[in-house]
Amino acid sequence: MARSALRFASGRLIVERYTWLERVTHLVHLIAMFVLLITGFKIYFGWEFMDFQTARTWHMIAVPFFLAANWILVPYNLFSCKGKRCSAKDRMVHFKDSYVFGKADAERLIDIIKNFFGKGRYPAFSIYDETTGHYETKLHPMMKILIVLESIAIVIVAITGVVLYNLEWAPFGIPVSSWILSVTWYFASFFNINALGLLRLVHLFAAYWFVFELVVHVGIIELDPEVWKYHKAIFWSGKEDLSDPHYSEVITAQTKYFPTKERP
Repeated sequence: MARSALRFASGRLIVERYTWLERVTHLVHLIAMFVLLITGFKIYFGWEFMDFQTARTWHMIAVPFFLAANWILVPYNLFSCKGKRCSAKDRMVHFKDSYVFGKADAERLIDIIKNFFGKGRYPAFSIYDETTGHYETKLHPMMKILIVLESIAIVIVAITGVVLYNLEWAPFGIPVSSWILSVTWYFASFFNINALGLLRLVHLFAAYWFVFELVVHVGIIELDPEVWKYHKAIFWSGKEDLSDPHYSEVITAQTKYFPTKERP
């Protein structure tokens, strides 16, 4: 939670935005997702650039990396902590403020929409409190919405993928695939389709969601020269120059305790 920061005499403020583990997590997630999408579409559509068994093998190799990144490393990064503010309450408050879409995010999103129509300044979505050494938030408001939808898509693709991998998968004698198929049969009856066919469609839909999210995340929200610094931070340096006023804001002791004064 606490981030190392370096204030230069010139006024520049360099802050650790992503730890090395957060950068590794993002990279593993990204590579695994690309492997899953490419091989998955090959398996579903029968593209000829790779044979079926090779695609299936690479698909299954990528699965544990993808799930480990999202279900082990991401939670660890979200709730890990260093410094003084490390109580359970502090971690939950940090998680809520940093990653849960709230009133402040809604207000920023409205200002973003207004800015699109030429009204007002584009609001900061990277807000750092220098008095505590913590980010209040460091995500674009839309990203907080996408994170929830992505988490749901990951659960869906994992559940459906179990049956597509093995119709009789039963680790430790627990008939997981059979249970999933039984539940799916109930919903499949409403669409006049069999359970396996419905699972394939849902699995494919989740894959399309990841493609859509990638386009929105990179192609729309962050395809902006002023935001390239965030790509550099998450893929390489881990650092953010908060002296750059584009989309970033620093809360100092003066602006925190005298809020009537305009923040930089």
